[in-house]
Amino acid sequence: MMRSSLTDMDHRRWMARALELASDALKASEFPVGCIIVLDDTIVATGRRIHSRGPAPSELDHAEILALRELETTGSPSLKSRSRLWLYCTLEPCLMCMGAALICGIRNIVYAYEDVMGGAGRLPLQSLTPLYAQADVQIVSGVMRSESLALFQAFFRNPECVYWKDSLLARYTLDAE
Repeated sequence: MMRSSLTDMDHRRWMARALELASDALKASEFPVGCIIVLDDTIVATGRRIHSRGPAPSELDHAEILALRELETTGSPSLKSRSRLWLYCTLEPCLMCMGAALICGIRNIVYAYEDVMGGAGRLPLQSLTPLYAQADVQIVSGVMRSESLALFQAFFRNPECVYWKDSLLARYTLDAE
């Protein structure tokens, strides 16, 4: 597969857009995750975390899943061009989101902040079943990490935000610099 020649500046530009969505989520007291999907210098889908509040938060309304749903419902690119899509997310995708992105044909994933509790960006895909093992995936981590970290620290410091409050991710985030 021919890889795109996107620069660090390109990645920062797109991650800044994902961070805007994450900031919007935080303003709504939602888990501050934003995601955009880019094709050929154009945003083709967006999502931000919803339904992380309340006594029974949804574990299906992740930013990546919402962006993938939008991609599917708005005339998504052909399967042939999907390998040119770039998914930008403010938090390392979890196993569900990583699997969904790969099944949708996305092969380029960029994230800002590592999810030490549930991130799937460092999985040894080659040891999984053929659907995943044969995916030629490019993952770029740490793009605008400090900006994303600041949003997660603000979330976990807010007493009204209880989602994953006493988790490994919360402790790691509050101790991080």
